[in-house]
Amino acid sequence: MSPTASSPQARLALIALLIGGAAIGGSPIFVRFSEVGPMATAFWRVALALLPFFIASRAVAQGDERPSGLRDHIVLLLPGVFLAADLAAWHLSLHMTSVANATLLANLAPVFVTLGSWLLFRTRITPVFLAGLALALVGVIVLKGGPAAIGGGQLAGDATAVVAAIFYAFYMLSLGHVRARFSTLRIMVWTTFSAMICILPVAFFVEGNMVPVTLFGWAMVLGLALISHVGGQGLVTFALAYLPTAFSSLTLLLQPVVAAILAWILLAESVGLMQGIGGAIVLVGILVARRG
Repeated sequence: MSPTASSPQARLALIALLIGGAAIGGSPIFVRFSEVGPMATAFWRVALALLPFFIASRAVAQGDERPSGLRDHIVLLLPGVFLAADLAAWHLSLHMTSVANATLLANLAPVFVTLGSWLLFRTRITPVFLAGLALALVGVIVLKGGPAAIGGGQLAGDATAVVAAIFYAFYMLSLGHVRARFSTLRIMVWTTFSAMICILPVAFFVEGNMVPVTLFGWAMVLGLALISHVGGQGLVTFALAYLPTAFSSLTLLLQPVVAAILAWILLAESVGLMQGIGGAIVLVGILVARRG
């Protein structure tokens, strides 16, 4: 099934992608307010999201083929491995460099998605798409304070954030591959389970303190799981059935825009003229890439 860009399915997928990107963009706020460490927070994000996905998969007729054989199970588990690695690297980078650097460099994933699509699947890249990609990346740099802000972080932390972007690119590419055969709910159950299993030992042995101690702490990890993962990742996975993976990853550059707005509202982090201009450039870049 490959609907045209103007079909109702593609328009619905674009709406789902934008809402999903916004939901994921709110995740740094939940992480900032979490009572447990960054790795433990990442574990609760996927662990608490598993039950809603499992219940929904049992309640809804999925209409796709069931996995059969070792190969099907591996391709369903693989995106979760990449997601766990992405979450671990990104949360770690937040403690090794500035938040601006970590967020900016982690959102370079579209560059690696586009390169991966070209190298692995020989996906055609149009000049208009490349122009939109470049414009959106410029917008993210402006949003985060300009080129001068990039040089302020520690090199190891910046490199870790780039590693997170690479793992997220592999996550997006592997999702696009399995989405052609399996339903959103089936993929999210397997992917979330895989990520939970992968990140649990890391969180336990690195941080130890796994359990929030107050209702507020539980509310933060529940919000992260239900809003950012169930809502955000679920909608993004649904959209990948109807939109190219490279364009989908580009649209998710909305995440730093949403994060900046929420930080201004909830954390009193001011949004100045440069941040506003940067957000507008990101949106224009997305529109240009959409035409490509």
